[in-house]
Amino acid sequence: MNATLNVRIHPGNTKISVDRGKRISDVIHVSMKDEGATIIAVKVNNQYASLMDTISTDAVLEAVRLDTTAGMRIYRNSLIFLFEMAARRIFPDRRMVIGHSLGHGFYHRFRDGGPALQGEDAKKMESEILALVDRDLPILPDVVSWHTAVTYFKARRHPSTALLLQELNEPNVGIWRCDGLITLRHSPLAPRTGMLKTFAVERYDEGLLLRYPSSRAPERLGERDDEPKLFKVYEEHKKWGEILEISNVAQLNALSRDRAKAKEFIRTAEALHDRKIAEYAGLVHSRKTDIRAVMIAGPSSSGKTTFTKKLALTLKSAGLKPQLISLDDYYKERKDIPLDEDGKPDFEVLEALDVELFNRNLEDLFAGREAEIPIFDFKKIGGRLEEGRKVHLDEDGVLLFEGIHGLNPNLTSGMDKSKAFRIYISALTQLNLDDHDRIPTTDNRLVRRIVRDHQFRKYPAIKTLKIWPSVRRGEERHIFPYQGSADVMFNSALEYELAILKVFAEPLLRTVSPEFPEYGEARRLMSFLRNFSPFPVEEVPEFSILREFLGRSGFRY
Repeated sequence: MNATLNVRIHPGNTKISVDRGKRISDVIHVSMKDEGATIIAVKVNNQYASLMDTISTDAVLEAVRLDTTAGMRIYRNSLIFLFEMAARRIFPDRRMVIGHSLGHGFYHRFRDGGPALQGEDAKKMESEILALVDRDLPILPDVVSWHTAVTYFKARRHPSTALLLQELNEPNVGIWRCDGLITLRHSPLAPRTGMLKTFAVERYDEGLLLRYPSSRAPERLGERDDEPKLFKVYEEHKKWGEILEISNVAQLNALSRDRAKAKEFIRTAEALHDRKIAEYAGLVHSRKTDIRAVMIAGPSSSGKTTFTKKLALTLKSAGLKPQLISLDDYYKERKDIPLDEDGKPDFEVLEALDVELFNRNLEDLFAGREAEIPIFDFKKIGGRLEEGRKVHLDEDGVLLFEGIHGLNPNLTSGMDKSKAFRIYISALTQLNLDDHDRIPTTDNRLVRRIVRDHQFRKYPAIKTLKIWPSVRRGEERHIFPYQGSADVMFNSALEYELAILKVFAEPLLRTVSPEFPEYGEARRLMSFLRNFSPFPVEEVPEFSILREFLGRSGFRY
């Protein structure tokens, strides 16, 4: 076996020879000019790795910088590890658990029945993390035996981590080691604690908020994003999970071994969805003399279409006459769609819709006149059918508008605000892998989309992964800024869904070759899906939101 390896470094295509086993940080810093934002990790043959990893094969190396989505994700995960280290020191006998994201921050709280946090606890945690940063400690990759890892996490009151390892049941366990403490290795971390200087720890509600910067400005914290409605939805679903005794993946996996219990859990999760939809229908019905339109918006793969259909059924049962209208039908002809920065049609901007026609239709319907709603034919190369569909709003009628721009005030600038009820929908995952590793909402939606794109459009996973960054940019610009204007928020995530989606997604992700830049994303998604044991697909109800992605829905789309 050769002791010398051939390495190419991008950008620049610099070619060098290195000794087998050389640490990547030494190669990158010696061979790469320091340009732009800080290098926090690296891609080795298109797979994400730590700068503390070593080179064992011929490789192409590409720096991962802080001002990228991947780089900031690694920064956030590293900061969570520091938070965990600090919590072990400040609260050695307590169980601190990561919750959900909140703006540019992660919410943590105690989950052990002990005393509540005190006013000075946030300052103590921040000071301890600062001390770890000042010491500039190395964060080193390592491997230990299964027995060593399980014993370690049980002894330190991390039952969810120990359970997860017992579920995976693998002989060797990848870990990160820093200053005598370890955590599971799910993804790359920063090479040293000294790189993690930009953060803050603050009291929030009954817990602590660990704030971090954005990739757009990684050197400073932005303004605090206080989203009380979103926080309330997350907390509600966390409580549901705790009531059902399913707040982490190991607990969910235990259900998969009992078909009857898995079936009951699926039904319970679906019933919680239906109860919440009925609650929102009741709010609309209680104001039926005022509300003439329900505006439903949310990011890609949030389940907007199925939610709208389920809401329509519930409104019908209450005596109202809902009319469903997709905002996608208002897309302009392809030649009239604005172009993005790459010169491609930008279907994410409001200007891609015929806003003038939409408001004319709205005016006619509110005035009791019949309106011809366009029908956009997605099977054509971008265009509408010659004839639309005729719609009339009865006295007991209500319009249900569904689309990514449903909450944008510029869509309905001429409409009396009191006539509309606004709903924001997204898949806000409440499950954790363990106490310190959460499942990002964005990843949940991406897995949904990969499955749906293949089921209904025959797209390979690589195509979905290629377009996802553009979709995310569109969400950041045109959807998320308006979520706070919603009257209510609906969480479309189902606690069991990743155990179902994994069956469909894993074979698709395995088709992504190492030659593609997106290979690292495919491997990252596969890495977290492997933690789930599959649930019985056939038990998913035909009217579940999940059927929008799997197929065999009781609804027509």
